[in-house]
Amino acid sequence: MNKNELVSAVAEKAGLTKSDAASAVDAVFDVVQAELKNKGDIRLAGFGSFTVSHRAASKGRNPSTGAEVDIPARNVPKFTPGKGLKDAVNG
Repeated sequence: MNKNELVSAVAEKAGLTKSDAASAVDAVFDVVQAELKNKGDIRLAGFGSFTVSHRAASKGRNPSTGAEVDIPARNVPKFTPGKGLKDAVNG
């Protein structure tokens, strides 16, 4: 499912126009992104948690040349599914 399909599904499920649903979907994505950018987390009971995880600097190898490459430290977004989502997918 891509973003347009998500907007259409939200519009149909919530009884909204597609433009209202697009605004709602964009707002949710903006809030999640802003919270994670501020190193916060978002916990949605029954669905899952969005958190920021720190990945330490490491050494890697260029597969074509074999040369060693420094991989810088970074923060990465992480999603952990909740029990309700796991049960819905497996049930």
